[in-house]
Parts: sequence; structure tokens; C-alpha cells
Amino acid sequence: MYKQSSIHSSAGTSHGSSRSYLVGFMLSVLLTLIPFALVMFPSLPRTITAWLVVALGVIQIVVHLKFFLHLDTAEEQRWNLIALIFSAVIILLLVGLSLWIMDSIHNNMLAH
Repeated sequence: MYKQSSIHSSAGTSHGSSRSYLVGFMLSVLLTLIPFALVMFPSLPRTITAWLVVALGVIQIVVHLKFFLHLDTAEEQRWNLIALIFSAVIILLLVGLSLWIMDSIHNNMLAH
């Protein structure tokens, strides 16, 4: 019948099967269509819709990391996962602190 095989690189890491890619693709399409429908046909309050879109976006990032980039807690992926987490922390710090600085400048400009 249908033989599932994983393709391995020269480093021995798995690149997933066709079924894995298909599941990832279907989840990605679903996680794209739901926020699109929520925005195009508004039935919820705007704040709830915005938070749902953000939450589904975060879930989609996890789906992409798992099914397409094959990042998991396996031993051979440990350094890639650490690099990803480090990069995410740096980006969050840069964006968060920039927003904090801009808000502080905005509030100081209104006070004078």
C-alpha cells in the first residue's frame, strides 16, 4: 500500500515524510482561513477577533516549525532550537523596548 519513509540528510536528521508535509500544509491552510473568515465576516467584538488572529498566528508558527522546519526537542535539533529561542528573545526585547521608548516619548511630549 502506501509506504511512509523519512528522508534523512547527511547529518542523520529526518526531513519528514510526504504525509507529514501534507498534514502541515492542511493545518497551515486551516490556520490561515479561520482568521481570514473572522476578519471578512465579523461576528465577534474587534478585540476578541484581534486576539484570536494573534493566537492562531502563534499556533501557525508552531506548525511551521514542527512540520516544515522539523524543529523539536530531539538531540540533533537542540542547538537549532536554542538558536531559535535566543533569536526570538532578542526580537521580543528589541520590539518591546522600542514600543516602551516610543510610548514614553509620546507621554513626555503630551506633558509639555
